[in-house]
Amino acid sequence: MNQPLTMSAPSAEPFQCTPLPIGWLVEGYRIRHLVARGGFSFVYQAVNRSGEVFALKEYFPHGFVKREDREIEPTVLPDKEQAFWYGMKCFFEEGRTLAQIRHPNVIRVCDLLRAHETVYLVMAFEEGRNLQHYFHAKRGRVSEPFLRALALRLLSALRAVHAHRLLHLDLKPANVILRHDGQPVILDFGAARHGIAHELAWQRPMYTPGYAPPELVAGQHEAIGPWSDLYALGAILFAGMTGKPPPKAEERQECDTVPEQLQALADRYSESLRTLTETLLARDPLARPQSAYAVYKRLRDEGTVTLSARISDAAKEHIAAPGVDQADAPAPTSMTERTAAHSPAAAHQPAL
Repeated sequence: MNQPLTMSAPSAEPFQCTPLPIGWLVEGYRIRHLVARGGFSFVYQAVNRSGEVFALKEYFPHGFVKREDREIEPTVLPDKEQAFWYGMKCFFEEGRTLAQIRHPNVIRVCDLLRAHETVYLVMAFEEGRNLQHYFHAKRGRVSEPFLRALALRLLSALRAVHAHRLLHLDLKPANVILRHDGQPVILDFGAARHGIAHELAWQRPMYTPGYAPPELVAGQHEAIGPWSDLYALGAILFAGMTGKPPPKAEERQECDTVPEQLQALADRYSESLRTLTETLLARDPLARPQSAYAVYKRLRDEGTVTLSARISDAAKEHIAAPGVDQADAPAPTSMTERTAAHSPAAAHQPAL
């Protein structure tokens, strides 16, 4: 999981939690280095016997297990066995579902491994620019053509994900990478973590403030659905326009400033985009669109921005225009921004 936002580890780490050593072989994948770590996993860059590069995501719930230097297998802590094994089941099942999804804007899971008393996901190693970094650099002045092109791609991806009865539940700019060819890729699904938290009745927050819908924040498990991911998409659009996420869901219950903030952007963004964003950010799940396709169709059919304008502006801002083959679209004008290998917001790895 990308840090530094609220996605907490299962508990504090009183024990040592050491990643696997460089050079270690996991079922044919040799570890090159640690890319990132989060509350439930380590992510490594690894190569197979053919020299192909992958991301290897190890199920390692910090606070449930420990691993000392020179140890390979995690040791489950006393009284954490139920949580560890249930979490492993959720982690594996989510990976198995993702492995069935073949979509250009969803992280590709290539294999699932059982080794060293835990499980691993073998994923495509994505390189590109982190959307959170991009928004930060723009300081809330992301162009409307870019946001529309981005939204259409993400909606297409969410439609594929939801069709497999899977939710993301942690969609945010830090979990989206813009490839060199301009395609956005959704990373780091949070449904397994949410399922673990619900099953084990954890009180710790398992969401990112501002991007999490009210039903997720309130723990209303029965009210969570595809519309919950659409709220997060609305929050991404809001962040692109304003330079910051919307107020926390609980703050909006007391005083909702989202409509006022969007109205203040009337000189820069069309009414249709602002209205759509506000609708996606509706506090009541029933007031939001109920499917990704409904929003996709609405955006596609509005015709506020012509296709040619989307291609031109989106290419300048390093994102592919929806419905346009990359061979026909202008090439992006800049390459990736790399960050330190251990940075939790590293721009070249699947987030944890």
